[in-house]
Amino acid sequence: MRTLVLDIGGTGLKGRVLDVEGNALTERVRVPTPEPATPEAVLAAIAELIRGLGEFDRVSVGFPGVVTEGTTRTAPHLDAAWAGFPLAKEIEQRTGRPARVLNDAGLHGFGVIEGRGTEILITLGTGMGFALYVDGHYVPNIELGHHPFRKRQTYEDRISNAVRKKVGKRRWNERVRGVVAQIAPIFNHRKLYLGGGNARHVEAEGLPSDVVLIDNVMGLRGGVRLWSV
Repeated sequence: MRTLVLDIGGTGLKGRVLDVEGNALTERVRVPTPEPATPEAVLAAIAELIRGLGEFDRVSVGFPGVVTEGTTRTAPHLDAAWAGFPLAKEIEQRTGRPARVLNDAGLHGFGVIEGRGTEILITLGTGMGFALYVDGHYVPNIELGHHPFRKRQTYEDRISNAVRKKVGKRRWNERVRGVVAQIAPIFNHRKLYLGGGNARHVEAEGLPSDVVLIDNVMGLRGGVRLWSV
């Protein structure tokens, strides 16, 4: 069983084919997210992206917004036309393969969690993704990144990619540690994973022992596990 895993991001679209154990069968392919990132433009870019990836039997998609039953509801970093868009159905029609769509952080977390107790994943990328799991069960569509943090700023306002570039690595890391400290007494997690494209900029020194930095590529493995949950 070969799974095509797609990650739709605010700045890039990524894809890779994995085997049933989550091992890579192809290299990861990445193309820029179109501007404007309308559904049709993104789907056209995906068609080009997967052209050279060979055969696959099913498709898993991580989407940067709220997803219910394969339909996208919000897309803060894409185009407004994604509201109410039947993405899973469109992917199935265009590939001829069954497809499942999940919030991108939720999909990412399935690739790294241990399945015990309360586990949290924060993805650091264009914005901030968030996923919560209890004994391996995903609690869908908690958009914590858009929740007020302090001084009329949201979590995402504090640690987005644009902010990282503006305030510099040192101050951005201080803010990331502040977000981790804010979340800890709310969810009382057993483990908190920091992933996403900007996780490579996080300084491990100063992070609590229950925080784990993960490779962004590991999250694609969640696309295989998505079919067994």
